[in-house]
Amino acid sequence: ANYGPNPICKGCLSCSKDNGCIRCQHKLFFFLRREGMRQYGECLHSCPSGYYGLRTPDMNRCSRCRIENCDSCFSRDFCTKCKTGFYSHRGRCFRGCPAGFAALEELMECVEGCEVGQWSEWGTCSRNNKTCGFKWGLETRTRQIVKKPAKDTIPCPTIAESRRCKMAMRHCPGGKWGRPAKTKDKKKKKKNLMERAQKQHSIFLATDKTSQ
Repeated sequence: ANYGPNPICKGCLSCSKDNGCIRCQHKLFFFLRREGMRQYGECLHSCPSGYYGLRTPDMNRCSRCRIENCDSCFSRDFCTKCKTGFYSHRGRCFRGCPAGFAALEELMECVEGCEVGQWSEWGTCSRNNKTCGFKWGLETRTRQIVKKPAKDTIPCPTIAESRRCKMAMRHCPGGKWGRPAKTKDKKKKKKNLMERAQKQHSIFLATDKTSQ
């Protein structure tokens, strides 16, 4: 092996002063480093960021990852670690996880999220369990959880929501607060009887004075 006096030749089987390593020792990876207009070979135990180790019978090499925003990869088309700010998902890197997947922040990975069904129709407008007697109420709609998330740490989206609504009937049958019609009729009858009794009493008094 011709290492030469230059430290860049460490791990080389053959090395030149101008181009660095030309061949590497067994198990080391040949990496062609570029600095401006210059390039030279190095022999490394592991490939740098953005490259992966490709083993061949002739010589192991560091090959560039072809995946956008990838920091390290297993192969040319499968990323194992994304750059800062990107989530790893099925060998690719994303700013945000695809639909149906949730972000696992501690690992910066996309995992299967919580799947929910379609929203139901809005329910009846009500307030205090009444559908009348008020001007405004609330109506609610819901949806079901179709598939629970793979990890308990991933929350499901809301499955119920309410909104303000205007009631179709401001006044309840029988009164504003929904009192039975019978109660109102009884009061009306009682009032009529009192008025009739007072009228008859007045007639009796007038007749009595005339007879005297």
